Amino acid sequence: MHKRMHFAGLFAFYAMEIPFQSRSKIVLCARNRVLIVAEVEPAFSRETVQKYGECLKQSWRLLGDICVCEMSKTGLLRLKAHWLSKNLSASRQTSLLLALKRFLIFCRDEKKLTLALDPEEVKPPKRPRREVVFLTPEEIEAFIETIPLTTWRGVHQAGLRLRAVVEGLLGSAMRISELLSLNRDSIDFERKEARIVGKGNKERTTFFTDRSLFWIKRCLESRSDDCPALFVCQNGKDRLRRDDLWRYFDRHRKLAGIKKKIRPHILRHTAATTLLFNGCPIGHIKAILGHERLETTCRYYLGIDQRAAKAAHQKYLNYDSSEPSNASDCAD
Repeated sequence: MHKRMHFAGLFAFYAMEIPFQSRSKIVLCARNRVLIVAEVEPAFSRETVQKYGECLKQSWRLLGDICVCEMSKTGLLRLKAHWLSKNLSASRQTSLLLALKRFLIFCRDEKKLTLALDPEEVKPPKRPRREVVFLTPEEIEAFIETIPLTTWRGVHQAGLRLRAVVEGLLGSAMRISELLSLNRDSIDFERKEARIVGKGNKERTTFFTDRSLFWIKRCLESRSDDCPALFVCQNGKDRLRRDDLWRYFDRHRKLAGIKKKIRPHILRHTAATTLLFNGCPIGHIKAILGHERLETTCRYYLGIDQRAAKAAHQKYLNYDSSEPSNASDCAD
């Protein structure tokens, strides 16, 4: 018999094909019976919850009709071997394993089940540092020049909206989900800022450039709907979603002749690297991006400016110093 479990705090829910049986046994199978499993983890976004649910379903399909209590290290190794044979990326394997680990912890701590597999044994693979992809100033201009702003009838609403989204991302360094969550009255145009709820459900202030506000204002002035969302779908009723933007980004990338795969998050990287290249201190970049830890900002962006590295190489790697004693003073 199904039941919905509730726990104190802010809940996120997995809609899973996992039926409960008597004596608190959870059977993992791929049937059409649906149970809402509550995950006691505050500040999970809807997208994260959906991603975890999808990851768990993939694991259960491979494991078959077994009780979660009976899942062993052998089963875990079988999962890893299968994912390796499918050439899944380290990032994808990490997502799958972390979802599995959280579910096992939930079963152990909340359902008080005795597990054969210790959740702490579920460890994700080491992820290689990925190169940060960003656009050059020339690529930015080439990309935005392909976005139409007018038609023979007048304003090209979809084009103007896309231009405002692009300029908003480039001019604020926000995540696309953060930008699309804004309402018309969210932005203080005089102070050039807005209060947003970012990743991890954390509130912060984000800032806008004059150029980005110019295009956002122009987009708002062209609208005749009364939807409160800052960016709205063509019907004038629904808030624009990031899934609605993928095809536009890809289309204009091709029109601009850019080989890089351009997604909204690439524009966030572009804003961050532009700040870095222009000499902005890394601590300020952290604040602008809304990173919780400076380590995150450093991991992504320190060392990315090859021009500065080359200039430093030419300046400091000099074996013809007239004062070699200074170097010897620092040596052990």
